[in-house]
Amino acid sequence: MNTNTIAVIGGTGKSGKFLVQSLLNKQYPIRMLLRNPENFTLKNPLINIVKGDVRNSEAVHHLIKDCDVLISTLGQSVGEKSIFSDATGNIIKAMNSYGIKRYIVTTGLNVNTPFDHKNEKVKMATDWMYQNYPETTTDKQKEYELLNESNLNWTLVRLPLINLTDESFTTETSLQDCKGETISATDLAKFLISQMDDQTFCKQSPFLYNI
Repeated sequence: MNTNTIAVIGGTGKSGKFLVQSLLNKQYPIRMLLRNPENFTLKNPLINIVKGDVRNSEAVHHLIKDCDVLISTLGQSVGEKSIFSDATGNIIKAMNSYGIKRYIVTTGLNVNTPFDHKNEKVKMATDWMYQNYPETTTDKQKEYELLNESNLNWTLVRLPLINLTDESFTTETSLQDCKGETISATDLAKFLISQMDDQTFCKQSPFLYNI
């Protein structure tokens, strides 16, 4: 069994389920933050469930205590206020209080960084998100800015459409542009886990996609 305990946020979401299973396959102990633990049916002695909401700072502190790394695939719940900057603020405070540095988190193509040279299709997709989902899209940009101002060793992974499949394909990363239209959930999980010990994209926001 691996000795590092991994904190997971968003582990019941579509891509989060692939992440959790991949961590279990590698024998990592996991602490999962769940709003509704009673709906979680996966039973495994490696899983420790913490009941709570990522907007609650006390719950986030409880989750992160005694963990080595935090991975988040947090998604936006329909009909609720945008969650990303609130969650990020709580996460930064909790990680700082325990001296935990490594934070790996996913987001969409719409986040902009100073290093970008997005192609026209990605630019159009970004503009479309700002026009149709202004609150969430602006909040995701704020998440990037909060991380950029923090002292965490963060990696914010920008993703195209997630393909919910067990299949694996060739992947590519770029700090400037997304040249693929999809990413396999299996490849995403593999990449997120690889980043726990890889400092290549520390304090950066790479695009990850299949080619």
